[in-house]
Amino acid sequence: MKQQFHYFLTAVLFFTRIPYPKWVNHSSEALLKSNRFLPLIGIIVGSIAASIFYTASFIFPKEIAVILSMISSIWITGALHEDGFADVCDGFGGGWTKDKILSIMKDSVLGAFGVIGLIIILGLKFYCLNFFDSKTLPLIIISAHAISRYNTTLLLFSHSYVRGEATSKVKINNNKLSLTSLIIAFVIGITPLFFFKSPIILLSLIPLFITYLYLSNYYKKWIGGYTGDCAGALQQVSEIVFYLSLIGIWKLF
Repeated sequence: MKQQFHYFLTAVLFFTRIPYPKWVNHSSEALLKSNRFLPLIGIIVGSIAASIFYTASFIFPKEIAVILSMISSIWITGALHEDGFADVCDGFGGGWTKDKILSIMKDSVLGAFGVIGLIIILGLKFYCLNFFDSKTLPLIIISAHAISRYNTTLLLFSHSYVRGEATSKVKINNNKLSLTSLIIAFVIGITPLFFFKSPIILLSLIPLFITYLYLSNYYKKWIGGYTGDCAGALQQVSEIVFYLSLIGIWKLF
């Protein structure tokens, strides 16, 4: 149990700005195993964002409360996933070979594809969140952050990290995520969905799985695996797909 707590704190260290004990290390092995707690990190981040929305909605119009909620999730993660999404937009949008794509993604300068991608995904997220009623929105935010990060663990389980980059931001263990870690992540990631009144919500898992299949195969086709940026991009896209899925479910049912 102590070791699992250490893995959880490693996840907190790497994926958020939440203060952590100084004794927590960030070895590649600990970082790999900490990924099983990605959905739990999502629940924490989502809970903070949901709390900000709930509190702000008593003072400001819903639209402003939504923006403040989005800002809080971006701040608490250090824009880690948004940065990954922007880098993927630049890399795959401007590169036509593996080396070129990886080189562009490593460049700290944000290009046109990245800027356009961020505008689109943040704008879409804002409009999606404003579709839902204020009473349900906090649970939706928490669920989205949790289940989208589970989708990321699927990528870490099925594909290999693309190594060989001397200036890599993080030295990630090239071993794939274990089945045990994937199961733990799934249990944590799916838990918030059971707080909805209807099990029809589970239909959202279908488009989420399709999203994982498409992006993971796309990554493999072009660069032979994934990078941290690819994982971040998958989380962002999966979060949007979850919101769109709920909108479709409410419209149809």
